[in-house]
Amino acid sequence: MIISVLSFCTGLLFANDKYEKAMQANIDAIYNAQSPEQIQAAINSFERIGAAEKSKWEPFYYASFGYVMMSTRELDGTKKDLLLDKATEGLNKAKAIRADESEIVALEGFVYMMRVTVDPATRGQQYSGMAMQTFGKALSLNPNNPRAMALLAQMEFGTAQFFKAPTTSACEKATKSLEMFESYKSENALAPAWGKESAMRVLKQCN
Repeated sequence: MIISVLSFCTGLLFANDKYEKAMQANIDAIYNAQSPEQIQAAINSFERIGAAEKSKWEPFYYASFGYVMMSTRELDGTKKDLLLDKATEGLNKAKAIRADESEIVALEGFVYMMRVTVDPATRGQQYSGMAMQTFGKALSLNPNNPRAMALLAQMEFGTAQFFKAPTTSACEKATKSLEMFESYKSENALAPAWGKESAMRVLKQCN
C-alpha cells in the first residue's frame, strides 16, 4: 500500500514537472518573440497543453496573452478585433477554471483597453470604463498585483491625455506599480512577469 501511494505521488510530481517545463519554455518563447508567427507558434503550444491539462488555467491565460500581444502589433482595426476575440475566448476558458484569479481579470482589462485603440473616439467611453472597472476588480482580488496597477496607470494616463486633463493620479499609480514590481513574489512558478515596461513608459511621459 505504501509503495503504491509513493508511486502515485512520484507520478504526480513527474507530471507536474513536465507540465511546468513545457509551460516555461513557451512562456519564454512568447516573451522573446520577434514576430507574430513566433507568437502564434507559442499560442498553439499553449492551446495543446490546455487541451491536455484541463484543470490548469495558465495555458489558456498565456494563449490569451499571446493574442493580446499580437493585437498590439496589428494596425488594421478589423484584424485587431479578431485577435482580441480570440484572446477573450482563451480568457473565458481560464475563468471557467479559476474565476477569482487576479491575473486573469487584469488581462481581461487589457483586452478592453486594446478595444479602445481600434477607434478611441467611438469606443473610449464604453471600453475605458470597462477596462478601469476590471483593473479595479483585479486589484481587489490581489492588491499587490503590479500588472493590474501598471495597466490601470496606462489606461488613466491615456484617458487624461485624450481629455486634456491632469495626469497626476496616473503618474502616481505608475510609480506605485514599479514599487510593487520590485517586491512582488508569487508561489506560482508560472506566474506572469510582464508589465513593468508599461509603467516605465507612463513615467517617462510624466517627467
